[in-house]
Amino acid sequence: MPQTAPELLAQFGPRESMEYDVVIVGGGPAGLSAAIRIKQGNPDVSVVVLEKGSEPGAHILSGAVMDPRAITELFPDWKERGAPLGQAVTGDDVLFLSEDGSRRTPDALVPRNFHNHGCYVISLSNVVKWLATQAEALGVEIFPGFAAAEVLYGEDGSVIGVATGNMGVGKDGQPTDHFQLGMALLGKYTLFAEGARGHLGRELLAHYGLTEGRDPQSFAIGIKELWEVPPEKAQPGRVVHTAGWPMQDDTFGGGFLYHLEDNLVTLGFVVGLDYSNPWLSPFEEMQRWKTHPAIRAHIEGGKRLGYGARAINNGTPQALPKLVFPGGALLGCDAGFLNAARIKGSHAAIKSGMLAADAVVAALAAGRAHDELAAYPEAYEGSWLNEELQQTRNFKAWFKNHGQTVGTLMTGIEQWLLPKIGISTPPWTLHNRTPDHVKLKPAAESAQIAYPKPDGVLTFDRLSSVFISNTNHEENQPAHLTLKDASVPVHINLLQYAGPESRYCPAGVYEFVKTDAGEDKLVINAQNCVHCKTCDIKDPTQNIVWVTPEGGGGPNYVGM
Repeated sequence: MPQTAPELLAQFGPRESMEYDVVIVGGGPAGLSAAIRIKQGNPDVSVVVLEKGSEPGAHILSGAVMDPRAITELFPDWKERGAPLGQAVTGDDVLFLSEDGSRRTPDALVPRNFHNHGCYVISLSNVVKWLATQAEALGVEIFPGFAAAEVLYGEDGSVIGVATGNMGVGKDGQPTDHFQLGMALLGKYTLFAEGARGHLGRELLAHYGLTEGRDPQSFAIGIKELWEVPPEKAQPGRVVHTAGWPMQDDTFGGGFLYHLEDNLVTLGFVVGLDYSNPWLSPFEEMQRWKTHPAIRAHIEGGKRLGYGARAINNGTPQALPKLVFPGGALLGCDAGFLNAARIKGSHAAIKSGMLAADAVVAALAAGRAHDELAAYPEAYEGSWLNEELQQTRNFKAWFKNHGQTVGTLMTGIEQWLLPKIGISTPPWTLHNRTPDHVKLKPAAESAQIAYPKPDGVLTFDRLSSVFISNTNHEENQPAHLTLKDASVPVHINLLQYAGPESRYCPAGVYEFVKTDAGEDKLVINAQNCVHCKTCDIKDPTQNIVWVTPEGGGGPNYVGM
């Protein structure tokens, strides 16, 4: 039998511990910006950042077009400091696709949420690497390869820090010769910036009831590739967004394609995880989207360099949880600050980190610890970030509740017509009352989808895609994709929904096979996992629980 955490502590404990003023979980744009802002406010405050990737940026995946507003507030001299924001947006194309044609929206009719003038086409993983160097120069300690696996609570119920995962536990749950007990990182305040559907953030939402009275959070999956294209096809700074084909009217989704410097093109497809057809495969939708003439024209003759996938928190103020609890706070996509209408989250993550950091600096200066940082949500309410998110608060709900046609029409009204007549924020608010996982219909009630086979030139299969994501896990460790009930995948998911986990996972982690006795069995190839969290969100029975693997495992994205 696997040993439990208390049993391991009894055998090998107690844990070693390190104390800091502030512990930050997650070395992405939110966590690093919070660390930097704290040090800017008071250089004597001790700050540590835990990053589960092998290095800062290794697990970072985003489109990305960055609004520089927040990073300019953090570092007004970011250009002089060499921040990797080198390619300004030079033009926007908003396309509506049919199966074999496209219609470009005239510039004068493009809604404000798709305006990208003054923004930059970036690799967010490169920006995060740069932020890490800035943080370390200010005295922030960064521990890459250390996954925060457990929230630590004090006797008064407040968060007092986190514990990193144990290393050297075998597949059988028993300690190996290389066993090393996790370490406790203790702080006066602990900030959680794990990204969408953070493992510990999810626990905190439930533990403190932070979502009470809020809409359920909704998510999407974004699947991305990085290409090098022939020089004659390069259009540095060109930004393309698409709606329509291959999505059906009742499914939220769309594509993006951005031209970087050096003949590089980053492109991808986003599918809302509230889709209802269990036969749908977001990975396959992305592959066939690339075959459209309007997309093929940008990349044909090029070479695919990178692949990745990540769940996206669609945000909206209606779904934003309470941001603070005794001893800590939620930042960035762990809370849900992404602006889905603008297809941007990095500026929101940076700003949320700064707002939380200011509250931390003031609290520490007053001699406080382990209480609620009420100044953080108060500052957010008065910030430009809140104003921006309020302007686009209905975007996802129109599509989610009424389909693509109505969603497109109402986006035009709210983001083009109303601003034209001087109304900045819609005077109405829509709500989402249903979590994404309950929207899946039985397979017998849904139309099967026939996807073309990959050609290995423009379109690819999952395994070759995972290979170029540089994903790796220590093989002799317990699977980090766990089941509450091992019988559910076959007796419910396969029987009722035709095994949707074999399709919604973009990395080939889940497959149903026949045993020697002719019985169906779910095989979990955890070593393929790119840490996208889609299974944790979309599983119709919520039977799959993503837990933290050993630190340093997972993808190792380069230039993504």
